Amino acid sequence: MNDNIEEKLIFEQSVEGACGVKLPESDVPVINVDDCISGELISENGCEELPCLSEIQLTRHFVRLASRMMSVDGNFYPLGSCTMKYNPKINEWASGLEGFCSIHPYQDTEDVQGALELMHSLRVYLERIAGLDEVCLSPAAGAHGELTAVKVIRAYYEDNGQKRDRVLIPDSAHGTNPASCALCGLHTTVVKSTEEGLVDLQDLSDKVTEQTAALMITNPNTLGLFDRNIAEIAKILHDKGAQLYLDGANMNAIIGRVRPGDFGVDIMHYNLHKTFSTPHGCGGPGAGPIAVAEHLRPYLPVPQVEKSEDGCYFLDYDRGKTIGQVRSFYGQFSVLVRAYAYIRSLGAKGLSRVSEYAVLAANYLAKNLETHYTLPYALPCMHEFVISADRQKSRGVRALDIAKRLLDYGIHPPTMYFPLIVPECIMIEPTETEPIEVLDYFIEVMQKIANEVLSEPELVHKAPWTMPVRRVDEVKAARELNLRWTKGA
Repeated sequence: MNDNIEEKLIFEQSVEGACGVKLPESDVPVINVDDCISGELISENGCEELPCLSEIQLTRHFVRLASRMMSVDGNFYPLGSCTMKYNPKINEWASGLEGFCSIHPYQDTEDVQGALELMHSLRVYLERIAGLDEVCLSPAAGAHGELTAVKVIRAYYEDNGQKRDRVLIPDSAHGTNPASCALCGLHTTVVKSTEEGLVDLQDLSDKVTEQTAALMITNPNTLGLFDRNIAEIAKILHDKGAQLYLDGANMNAIIGRVRPGDFGVDIMHYNLHKTFSTPHGCGGPGAGPIAVAEHLRPYLPVPQVEKSEDGCYFLDYDRGKTIGQVRSFYGQFSVLVRAYAYIRSLGAKGLSRVSEYAVLAANYLAKNLETHYTLPYALPCMHEFVISADRQKSRGVRALDIAKRLLDYGIHPPTMYFPLIVPECIMIEPTETEPIEVLDYFIEVMQKIANEVLSEPELVHKAPWTMPVRRVDEVKAARELNLRWTKGA
């Protein structure tokens, strides 16, 4: 479509005199704007630049823009590492109940017993799922949960008179892991992976010292592999007095099948917005509760939701060794409601099926793509897997080009170039919610793109062809942000 015609269709629709709303007569006395707003805050043209549109024009404008967006409700979203999976509508219904969405955080606890009961019950469920002794719901996101957990570990050692300021992190770890440590004033050391993609036990043993506070491990890891040596890893750390911290971002691969506490985890965080299904596109919302073993309980943040002997729920601030509050009020409450609804609607057997389907779907995709792309690690995988486009790179096509080409087929690209230890990496996570027909379509598209690279590489290299916006200079866009539309510009 011609760019000028496109701009006219989408943005230049104002017609003088058109009106999209009819308001009743105001019963508020007319006042002079100059009397209540200082002159420098008033535009010279007042409201003259606001567009004039009819209601139907306005509706069509926003519906047209919305139709251009990639979304879980409209597209397959195999975005590993962040898990953009379908969110059951019952969760949205529950979080929208007036008794939950209309309460105020400053209300007296006796007026919000239902909300407190939900939070307490969710705490108990998450404790059982983790196999650990207590959960705190306060952290507002996964990385915030990491930061909170590291603070708890640091408080534990300080309280016991130990100076431990070193944290070990596998080379396949999420980038937030070292960032969380740095914010707490702790130093990080990288632990190498083996050729199988697992933690190198010898390298770990060599690097654990009396200054080691913890190992931050994701299991399954970001390569989609469950580290079968996890119990031995825990023993190596515990023998040196260090903690095993689990980045719980990939819990949807093992939920209901294995409990982290059973393989030696001392502390972990959940991504409720990932494992327990709440909207997480475009940066939020999220929630990152942490779960701890008995020896770390005294240091948890406050407030904690507790249940008194008479059956009433209350907020407990009276914990002498707590690290304090890590967030205003009591956490991301609407996300907690969604997670609670998800757990209750599925039940224990349903949660086990979640991990079974997630693992089955990932292995199904990987097996069908291994002849067209490089599979750097042997199957079976867990909930996600990585492929490398190194073969395609030899013909001038990179992982980014393949991701752009997927857009032409109505599929949101997976994570690219992460983990860093895999060249031309594409991380694929189908999640447990996609039907076989969608998985087969994705396989067909990925195989077709691989064949396009062989027969017509420029077709892929210059993709996308069907999007409203073609290739952009991403470096220039990042350095010269222009987020405001200007008429006629």
